[in-house]
Amino acid sequence: MKAEIITIGDEILYGQTVDTNSAWLGTHLNAMGIEVTEILTVPDRREAILDALKRASSGHELILMTGGLGPTNDDITKKTLAEYFGADLKRNKEIEEQVKALFRRWNREAAAVNLAQADLPENCEALPNPLGTAPGMFFHENGKVFASLPGVPHEMQAIFRDELAPRLQKLWKLPTIRHYFVMTAGMGESDIASRLRDFEECLPENVNLAYLPSLGMVKLRLTARGRNGEKLDPMLEKLGRELMPLLPDIVYYSGTDEKMSISKAVGQMLLENKARLSTAESCTGGKIAADITAIPGASHYFEGSVVAYSNRVKEKMLGVRSETLEAYGAVSEQTVKEMAEGVRKRMATEYALAVSGIAGPEGGSPEKPVGTVWTAIASPDGVQTKLLHLGGGRREIIQLTSNLTLHLLRRSIQRNEEGR
Repeated sequence: MKAEIITIGDEILYGQTVDTNSAWLGTHLNAMGIEVTEILTVPDRREAILDALKRASSGHELILMTGGLGPTNDDITKKTLAEYFGADLKRNKEIEEQVKALFRRWNREAAAVNLAQADLPENCEALPNPLGTAPGMFFHENGKVFASLPGVPHEMQAIFRDELAPRLQKLWKLPTIRHYFVMTAGMGESDIASRLRDFEECLPENVNLAYLPSLGMVKLRLTARGRNGEKLDPMLEKLGRELMPLLPDIVYYSGTDEKMSISKAVGQMLLENKARLSTAESCTGGKIAADITAIPGASHYFEGSVVAYSNRVKEKMLGVRSETLEAYGAVSEQTVKEMAEGVRKRMATEYALAVSGIAGPEGGSPEKPVGTVWTAIASPDGVQTKLLHLGGGRREIIQLTSNLTLHLLRRSIQRNEEGR
């Protein structure tokens, strides 16, 4: 089954509102076995909405719309849908009572403009909204389904879960789509693809491999389609086990959790090894510590961080020698090594990491251009350092530094595990 999502709203096109609805719907439709093949955003204009509906209906079984269902004059989706389906608007008494009940809970009286939310195309099936006044609409015509949902995310999600999804599952015999993820760090997608060329060529016909790159990371997604999910799951797990030995140095997770981050994976390794971590950050300004502590339960393995942005703090708080800073500078292997040793000693942790670099846009030189970052990992076995040459703007360099340094920490923990 193929679906198109149409989001309606000038605010999305202007960049004033980020369209999170499409991502949420894509995830949930995919889990039901419905493939989203196109996402389109159109303005709050009658002609644009009508044109989008006509084009979407030619190649999709499900056309799902969000937005434009509010009570104000600029919300024209309902009137436009009535025109598209050749229907008049008619007051839905059940929805009207729900709107009144909602306002009673708010200790307010529903105004006429609010009650008008119950005026729906007479040939649609109303989808009650438990959290707001704008109901959804369900049209089933010529084997196709058109559904319109509010743009407010939590209202849209509630109507989809409680009303729309059960109708779709009852209406269609949907296939099963399953995913399996292998998360990697520290290598680009083209190099990974070259390693996996033979593996990819031998995949079953109903399985495909996707490469999803981000900053310093590549998520590999194995997708299988079929009728029996109970057979797809073990097949994907088997393929995942076959893939991992081909990327032993960069895989940090394999499984069904598509949101597994490098910080969460490192945290789990620290927990398993009953080890604690501290950080010393200069150019990242605490970003690595923020990524670590974004994971619930980080207090079990994370001791703390020193944001040593100035040389004075590097000396006073971390014990970096003034001679080191004078001879080599703040962005150097020698300095970052002493930062890591200093924070590990002061916080009494098994592991410590440190970074110092030039995130830009200013501050670079021919010898040390913007994107030059030194990292260090201190452990009971000593200190390992690595020089990174990173591209992008300031934000990208900072996030890349966090991701890649956590990857280096993961490798250090892994080597210590293998050495025991």
